Amino acid sequence: MALTGDRRTNDAALWLAPGTTPAQAMAALRALPGAAELEIAEPGEIREVSLRIFDRSFAVTYAIEAVAVLIGLFGLSTSLGSIVLARRREFGMLRHIGMTRGQIGRMLAAEGGLLAVLGAAAGLVVGGAISLILIHVVNRQSFNWSMDLHAPAGTLVAFAAVLVVLAALTAYLSGREAMGLGPVRAVKEDW
Repeated sequence: MALTGDRRTNDAALWLAPGTTPAQAMAALRALPGAAELEIAEPGEIREVSLRIFDRSFAVTYAIEAVAVLIGLFGLSTSLGSIVLARRREFGMLRHIGMTRGQIGRMLAAEGGLLAVLGAAAGLVVGGAISLILIHVVNRQSFNWSMDLHAPAGTLVAFAAVLVVLAALTAYLSGREAMGLGPVRAVKEDW
């Protein structure tokens, strides 16, 4: 408080002189008057506690991400389901000219997969931009520290691929009802 004038200060960091060990510094601090009120920790302990806190906060983040993926797949399913219902006549006409249910299903899966590829690419670009802003701007301004950027490319590509496969499967399953309608019945309304 005498150095900064800040009465709210509740922590401090020490840089030790060359040759001084953390144990020596801690013993010297414990010998000071009022040292019983101090909580003293070595750098390794502080790092361990910090990593546990980060792991807990990121566990919540991963749970939120999983919920967001499920909501996204549900949204894709309902959107594609409504589009498929609106395209029943189109599918009937395609069946009438010789396409099989399997071909229409593959077409729907491809449409869903392409939508997911577009969404994953946009998400990776926007997420990358946001992470750069967080690392190089927000952390420096808010916390006065920064970190190196390490993008786990393999994990991101694998996650995007899983999302594309799930989206294609969701699109296929959403279209099963429309594919079940007979070709004559599907185009009957146009006659």
